[in-house]
Amino acid sequence: MEYRFLGKTGLKVSEVAMGTQTFGWVTDEKEAHQLLDIFIGAGGNLLDSANIYNNGVSEIILGNWIKKQKNRDSLVIATKVFFPVGEGHNDTGLTRKHIFNEIDKSLSRLKVDYIDLYQVHCCDRSTPLEETLNALNDLVQSGKVRYIGASNFTASKLLHALMISKMCGIAPFISLQPEYSLIVRSTEWELIPLCIEEGIGVLAWSPLSGGWLTGKYRKNKPTPQNSRVGRKDRWDDQPEQRESDLTWNVIETLLQIGEQIGKTPSQIALNWILCKSGITAPIIGARTKGQLKENLGCTGWRLIAEDIEKLDNASHVKRPYPYSFIERYTRKRD
Repeated sequence: MEYRFLGKTGLKVSEVAMGTQTFGWVTDEKEAHQLLDIFIGAGGNLLDSANIYNNGVSEIILGNWIKKQKNRDSLVIATKVFFPVGEGHNDTGLTRKHIFNEIDKSLSRLKVDYIDLYQVHCCDRSTPLEETLNALNDLVQSGKVRYIGASNFTASKLLHALMISKMCGIAPFISLQPEYSLIVRSTEWELIPLCIEEGIGVLAWSPLSGGWLTGKYRKNKPTPQNSRVGRKDRWDDQPEQRESDLTWNVIETLLQIGEQIGKTPSQIALNWILCKSGITAPIIGARTKGQLKENLGCTGWRLIAEDIEKLDNASHVKRPYPYSFIERYTRKRD
């Protein structure tokens, strides 16, 4: 597995990150630890979690595995904060109070002295960015956190945060974790170009669109019962959110290319992301060892330009104004 710098920092991370949202949900601790062993054995080092994944169980399972490792410092541990952890008025958001309450809980569950990458899980419209950034900077200064990152931000809010950090001389966001896949490409409109310009690493979540790009779902065919859609696991991945003519077009293109090059739809969809400018790593999740091994098969090779173009065309969505207007009358610099 290749390694890449995370944004403009000197931190090197594996070109594929492992997400742990399934831990304690559809994957028990024993199998989760086996998945982690496989990922590390394949050369991976970036492990991503969140304080709310399965009410903290994901962090606990990950922490129990970390405790058994001989060299914790070889790992890049990432987690997140934002979403509600209780019924109280201050049990959510990016306030100084909530961030400070949650960091020690995450450290305890993960059984570590510091977190490599502490990410805000969503833009908080009710808390001033200055408050959030100063709180995060204090965590960096205290040694509890090495780097900070953002997730689910608009381009304008991300740029605003970067400007505040520069003006105040405090720790900036060094990464962004947005949703990005063959059927969610609006991230390309402003977020990825901004990250490239500002030297921000990009960690793509849901690169397989909740399983839709694995090829398991086919148009006008029964849904597999033992799948996210079949089990109705998450609202985000149900047909009313994911299904469209574009989705079916992308799936058929993945299958066609797969037949020609001997790769699975999952491997092709992930490799397409690896080929895109500005991307540090897709975050892959897995329920079973077989799924993880298949997904790791996205590394060690690259799609040819012709196949990338086919996938780009199959997943293309006409951009709205002002993007369409600007593209019509200007040319991008080489």
